[in-house]
Amino acid sequence: MKIAATYDNGNIFQHFGRTENFKVYDVEDGKVVSSQVIGSNGIGHGALAGLLADNTIDVLICGGLGGGAMNALTQAGITVIAGAQGSADEAVDAYLRGELVSSGANCDHHHHHGEGEECCGHHGEGEEGCCGHGEGEEEGCSSEGCCGGGCGAGPQILLEGRNAGKNVKVHYRGTFNDGTQFDSSYDRGEPLEFICGAGMMIRGFDQAVADMEIGQTVDIHLMPEEAYGMPDPNQIVTIEIGQLPGSEDLSVGQRVFLRSVTGQPFPVTVTAKDEATITLDANHEMAGKELNFRIELVEVQ
Repeated sequence: MKIAATYDNGNIFQHFGRTENFKVYDVEDGKVVSSQVIGSNGIGHGALAGLLADNTIDVLICGGLGGGAMNALTQAGITVIAGAQGSADEAVDAYLRGELVSSGANCDHHHHHGEGEECCGHHGEGEEGCCGHGEGEEEGCSSEGCCGGGCGAGPQILLEGRNAGKNVKVHYRGTFNDGTQFDSSYDRGEPLEFICGAGMMIRGFDQAVADMEIGQTVDIHLMPEEAYGMPDPNQIVTIEIGQLPGSEDLSVGQRVFLRSVTGQPFPVTVTAKDEATITLDANHEMAGKELNFRIELVEVQ
C-alpha cells in the first residue's frame, strides 16, 4: 500500500493543485516501512492525478482541493483524505490508526481563503493518540486550506462561540474518572492546534473551547455521548479463525489493523478467542467511557 501526502517542509501542503512535492509512504501491515519525497515537476492540478497513479498511489492525504480534482483522483482509483493539516507524518499515522476522516471536496470558486479541516475526535489512548497530530486529530492541524485552482471554501462550522471557526491552540490533560491520565499535550511539549467548531475534535471538547478566553483554563467532565459515544454492537463480530489468516497468533486484548473492502486499514481489538473463533471489536477504544479534561487556551488566530 502506498500513501502520498501533499508536502511542504514537513507539513501537509494546503493547496493540492499547487503542491510542488509529495511525500510517499510505503505501508506494510498497517505500518510505514519507508518514505521518500517526489516532485510534481511543476505540473498543474489537472495532471497531478495521473502523476500519482503512475506512482501507484493508493491513498492521497491533502489539505484543500476542488470537486474536479477529487473526481479525477477517484477515477484514478485513489482514495482521497482531504482537509488534513499539520505534520504529514502525523497525519499518515492518524490515518493508519483509522482516525483521519476526509472532509471531501472542500474548495469552491469564491476566491477567498478558508481553513481546511478534519481529523478525528480527540487523542485516544495508547497507540491511538490524537488525530492531526492527530487528536494529533486527532487532532492537530494548521490551516489555510485552499485548492490549487484558486479558492478555498472553509470548513462547515458546527458550533457557536467567540472562537468558532478560528484556528486555536490548546494545552490539555485527559484523565479517566479514577484519575488515570490517558493523554496530555503537556507531556508532548507542544499544544494541540485545530479549527474550533469544525468537527475536528470530540464535541464536548470543542464546545468547551468555543467560548474560552486566551490564558483561561477550564476543567470539564464529558459523558460518552459528548465524547466517543456508546459502543455499537454492530461493530463487534465473531468469525472463524480459518477465515482470517494470521488470527491464530492473536491474543485477547491485542489491537490490530484490518482492511475494509476499499483497502483502507482500520483498528480492531481482540475481545475473545477460542480454538475455533475470534471476536473483534471495531469500536473506538474510548467508546462508552466518561472523560475528564483540563484545557488551557494558548492562542487564537
